Amino acid sequence: MAIINWGIIGCGDVTEIKSGPAFNKVPNSSLVAVMRRNAGKAKDYAQRHQVPRWYDDAGKLINDPDVNAVYIATPPSSHADYAIAALRAGKHVYVEKPMALDYPSAKKMADEAAKKNSKLVVAHYRREWPLFKTIKKLIEENAIGETRFVRLILTKPLLTESELAGEKTAWRVNPAISGGGLFHDLAPHQLDIMYHFFGPALKITGIATNQAGSYAADDMVAGNILFANGIVFSGNWCFNAPGSIDRCEIFGENGTISFSFFGSTDVEFCINDKTTTLHFDPLQHVQQPMIGKVVQYFSGEAENPCSGEEGVELMGWLDAFVKS
Repeated sequence: MAIINWGIIGCGDVTEIKSGPAFNKVPNSSLVAVMRRNAGKAKDYAQRHQVPRWYDDAGKLINDPDVNAVYIATPPSSHADYAIAALRAGKHVYVEKPMALDYPSAKKMADEAAKKNSKLVVAHYRREWPLFKTIKKLIEENAIGETRFVRLILTKPLLTESELAGEKTAWRVNPAISGGGLFHDLAPHQLDIMYHFFGPALKITGIATNQAGSYAADDMVAGNILFANGIVFSGNWCFNAPGSIDRCEIFGENGTISFSFFGSTDVEFCINDKTTTLHFDPLQHVQQPMIGKVVQYFSGEAENPCSGEEGVELMGWLDAFVKS
């Protein structure tokens, strides 16, 4: 198997633990270059993570002859431009979620990959977690009988003034950079798993509003999905709540499966009023299982774990929830 030599565009906080170290930990993979517009921070990252080269210009990283795969970890507003440039340079691309600023931008990325016959993967990395692979297996085996509906709720308190003043948070609630608010930051993880579990949607309806008016983005989203297989999904995302709730429940004809996306790593499996708790250890690098699959795909040893076309579909869902 060929070695996949990675370059990271946007070596910020998300790459410190969640993803960056994993590129040197999975087989046949090596992190050889990083880029950040702040040269001092790029150099510091490279030195701390023992990365051979660093850049403050994305074009230079993309055209580095030793880099054959690019991981794009910048805010969504720049995903399309960087991805298209890398694809045109003949590089494989692994891009953070949400895939792009909106559906049209995501479509341009997928179309470019198809045009160049290049490989594009979207970082919906929960697909490869043992926790979600187990839930998917339970659903496919009809462990709770035929699935009827799914109920999801995610609430968080309003961001504080100090959080809004911080660079790490402010861009996430600026629609021009993130595509929306915290819904666009967090819901892609959840909705992609729904797509991964239940397939294409037949109908999507949504309501989005800015109740608190603390920033430009919507802080309340609610919506429903009718899947093509007849399963119904209902979700509520409130980012101006008094406390935090993170719960998803899958209801079948004989039982339920309950879990969270961002908190506990336990899954409650209830059948005939008997509840079993399945425990999963937290992952040190949450993207490592997915990166392993991406390396296999780029090397021609596996199927695409999350294609550009699937990413485009999900961007359509996000748009439908907030623009209905």
